[in-house]
Amino acid sequence: MVVESVMIHVRFAPNGTVTEIGERPATLSPQDWFNHLSLKAGTHYQTFVGGRGLFRLPRPEIEDLKAAVAA
Repeated sequence: MVVESVMIHVRFAPNGTVTEIGERPATLSPQDWFNHLSLKAGTHYQTFVGGRGLFRLPRPEIEDLKAAVAA
């Protein structure tokens, strides 16, 4: 069985706050979703230059993280 890997792109403002992030539940702000992912899946995060970053996670794990904030 092949598990789909998902990349969640993050974009930061010059002051370090998150302005855009993928796969975000509608109930959370971009910053709150980033904080949640950082706490629960921080080891899957990669920093890039230019105020960008990337979480790379299996689809089932992302769905579990989304479900945790929906409850």
